[in-house]
Amino acid sequence: MRLLSYNIQKGFGGRDRRYNFERTIAAIEHENPDIVCLQEVDHNERRSHFHDQPKILEEYFKYEASDYQFNHKVHAGGYGNFLLSRYPFHSVSQVCLKLTHRKKRGAQVVIVDTPEGRLLLVAWHLGLREKQRHQQVNYLLDHVDMQSKLDLPTIIIGDFNDWRNTLAPGPFSRHGFEQITRPPSRFRTFPSYLPIGSLDKAFCRGQVFIRDARVVRTPLTREASDHLPILIDFHLEQPIDP
Repeated sequence: MRLLSYNIQKGFGGRDRRYNFERTIAAIEHENPDIVCLQEVDHNERRSHFHDQPKILEEYFKYEASDYQFNHKVHAGGYGNFLLSRYPFHSVSQVCLKLTHRKKRGAQVVIVDTPEGRLLLVAWHLGLREKQRHQQVNYLLDHVDMQSKLDLPTIIIGDFNDWRNTLAPGPFSRHGFEQITRPPSRFRTFPSYLPIGSLDKAFCRGQVFIRDARVVRTPLTREASDHLPILIDFHLEQPIDP
């Protein structure tokens, strides 16, 4: 199974700063993911031609399930996180991570009915301040929507904004999570045209078997957003050696 996470920057290019949502879609489609976790997805905003980006993605990919978490209001529209999946969702929860007066953030907590069993998937976009990020991670990992599902294999993925890579040895280690996107030097995703920061990350816990994890570095992804996507190939069942 293939999982892709991508901060699409509302469809604006990382270098040319032009709005081109067709380019965004092409960058996603080229990797043929089964589950897509997107951040900064616009809805009804002038800058993105008042497009309903979640609806455009739903109609284009025609996947089995989707969920849009509208987080930050801008004028009459705004943006948030968006999930697409070839596999149905057993349940969906949206957890608010606005723990201070700062910009609203959120996490989508979804149980996915994959062909290999149920997966607990968390997709999010964390805050810009280190203390705030630690608060958000601890709040989510202690949240009832997580604590009631500890028996499920779990992947947490998205834009962590974790420049100094302090979350892995901190709250994630304390809660028994292993970082998939390590070492950070191999997973630099920002800015896309000359990446120096490993801001986009993935962690797992339980019976999750990683086949491959990489940053998608192509001419298309370098231009389509200011972030590069990360791609995880995984199983929930132990692969059989040939």
